[in-house]
Amino acid sequence: MMQVPSFSAYAIPGIPLIQPGDDLLCIIMDCVAAADMTWRAGDILILSSKIIAKAEGRRMDLCDVAPSREALEVAEETGKDPRLVELVLRESTMVSRKRRGVLVTQHRLGFVSANSGLDQSNIEGGSSAAILLPLDPDRSAAELREGLARALGMNIAVVISDTHGRPFRVGNVGVAIGVAGLPAVRDLRGRKDLYGRALEVTQQAFADMVASAAHLLCGEADEGYPAIVLRGIDLSGPPGAAADLNRMPAHDLYL
Repeated sequence: MMQVPSFSAYAIPGIPLIQPGDDLLCIIMDCVAAADMTWRAGDILILSSKIIAKAEGRRMDLCDVAPSREALEVAEETGKDPRLVELVLRESTMVSRKRRGVLVTQHRLGFVSANSGLDQSNIEGGSSAAILLPLDPDRSAAELREGLARALGMNIAVVISDTHGRPFRVGNVGVAIGVAGLPAVRDLRGRKDLYGRALEVTQQAFADMVASAAHLLCGEADEGYPAIVLRGIDLSGPPGAAADLNRMPAHDLYL
């Protein structure tokens, strides 16, 4: 029989509410064992950026935030809480777009997103709490991958995902902000199409596609599945980092 390409996706059940300082590697390993799940070489572990950020202590109390003059001005223009705006500006290198109810920035990690990835959903503390993205998601992904390799004796790729909107499209998708053990971008230039024509510009946002596939299971509301395993995906190609996905400013017509 012809082998048809396929892959499978599994949510890891039982992940508790993460607290600062928690050992995510041990928690994930314990939950996989408790669910009688197994690992296979070449699996991809996708983790929500929120549980990484929580473990790293990136939760902020707005009561402790003093807005700057710039934050007050941007808050007046956008109608947002000045304390939230202050955190957004601290996490960004520039403001891309702003209007009533909208603040789009270039994050310090290089990508462009709404509110510098700052989030207030699914964290304790109500409206006075906010959580920032992990400090260095590529490093966090690499450390988890190394820990899995030591514990399992096999290579498991790791992606740290976040949710982003997109210009000209409605709705959010999962994107990779941390990558270890797999290509972030696959360069298909030079490959032939079905008719033998060489591809000239095609680059595949491979890690983003992995993150979006996982988001079909982890969700964004009360699903409670921040850790997903994808199995059966071809990981060939030079391993990369999430930073590879950032478009060079000289090539960005909309920033």
